[in-house]
Amino acid sequence: MAKTVNIVEQPRHYCALGAEQSVLAIKKAIPIIHSGPGCGIKLHDGLSVASGYQGIGYSGGSSVPCTNTTEREVVFGGENRLRQVIDGSLKVLKGDLFVVLTGCTSDIIGDDVGQVVSEYKDRGIPIVYAETGGFKGSNFKGHEIVIKAIIDQFVGEKKAQVKKGLVNVWSVLPYQDSFWTGNLMEIKKLLQGIGLEVNILFGTESNGVDEWKTIPDAQFNLVLSPWVGLNIAKHLEEKYGTPYLHYPVLPIGARETSKFLRTVAEFAQLDKKKVEEFISGEEKRFYYYIERSLDFFIEFRYDMADRFFNITDSFYTLGISKFLVNELGIVPGEQYITDDTPEEYRGEIENEFEHLSESVSSKVVFEIDGGKIHERLRKYPHGNYKPLILGSSWDKDIASELNGFWINISLPVMHRLVLNRGYIGYDGGLTLAEDIYSNILATYK
Repeated sequence: MAKTVNIVEQPRHYCALGAEQSVLAIKKAIPIIHSGPGCGIKLHDGLSVASGYQGIGYSGGSSVPCTNTTEREVVFGGENRLRQVIDGSLKVLKGDLFVVLTGCTSDIIGDDVGQVVSEYKDRGIPIVYAETGGFKGSNFKGHEIVIKAIIDQFVGEKKAQVKKGLVNVWSVLPYQDSFWTGNLMEIKKLLQGIGLEVNILFGTESNGVDEWKTIPDAQFNLVLSPWVGLNIAKHLEEKYGTPYLHYPVLPIGARETSKFLRTVAEFAQLDKKKVEEFISGEEKRFYYYIERSLDFFIEFRYDMADRFFNITDSFYTLGISKFLVNELGIVPGEQYITDDTPEEYRGEIENEFEHLSESVSSKVVFEIDGGKIHERLRKYPHGNYKPLILGSSWDKDIASELNGFWINISLPVMHRLVLNRGYIGYDGGLTLAEDIYSNILATYK
């Protein structure tokens, strides 16, 4: 009897080994891949190049050490080969933390990577390992595996010295979110604005490995995502007794950002007057630009989008939907979540879409197959309006087919260069509005 083969069309995520990029997002952290040849560079091409041409970072791309395991290692084991690569890496690469990541081959044949790594740890070398064989799940899963490995093996059993006002932030995935550097920078700025000290942990605004060492000292952990990072926060609560706040919506624009900041401030018991002064100043600036453009928003009626469709991760699908409904007044169509959200979190996300506003809700579809999403879009009753599709480079053609508008915001991002752009916060809302309406105006004749 023939077996059924399931093929995913237009994949938008990578295997667990994609956590290589999470390591590269930590200052002076160096991944060492114990896998077959080609895995590392393919991940780089997919997660760095295809996330807006962001390049290699520190020791990324073809500079990532790899064992390049072959049939020899499959038969005789790859532990000696791993030792050779670690020795070579220590000689030529200057890093504050080395993270050994296993691929499918290593996990299948059962190399004792933990034992090999322990030999170097015993010599005082800052090194950890994470079993990230691609069959274990997507890079979302790999991201959490790597973070837990760093916490357990590097930060360790340190006794917490709680510092009031210090918060660890767990939010967007480096590189999987093409705007991760700008978004994390904005999150840190917002939280500092209401009086918190922030461990942002990844990117330019982080102090690197030294910052990771202070994770146990935080007053609380902030999970700013629909579901990614929750397991990390629960692990830290169990390990160090650190409470956590889960805020499931990426705050985009004034309304959601102000709500987010007030929620955080109440949880952290911050000075309410200082918080409100910061929010008032940010809202005043945000609405100045919106009010200045009111004539355009109200009077320009040619070729405007009447329905929007997100085809992206749960982070953006939910955050953008709240912003477009509540701040720009655009009606939602179906919303497509592509990150293979675990079943236990889907109910809460669906509830958020049921209450986008007091009078507006939207159907959410969890689907990783881009081909199936495009078929749903073709069958959707579009009427006489033009759809606005916020998705990946895969979705450019379907937007053209439906005579709609298209914004490239999710992986793969091959039609724009991303430097420090971000969509979170007050400024992020203005940026997103600019991008949407500039795209519409570019089609105006």
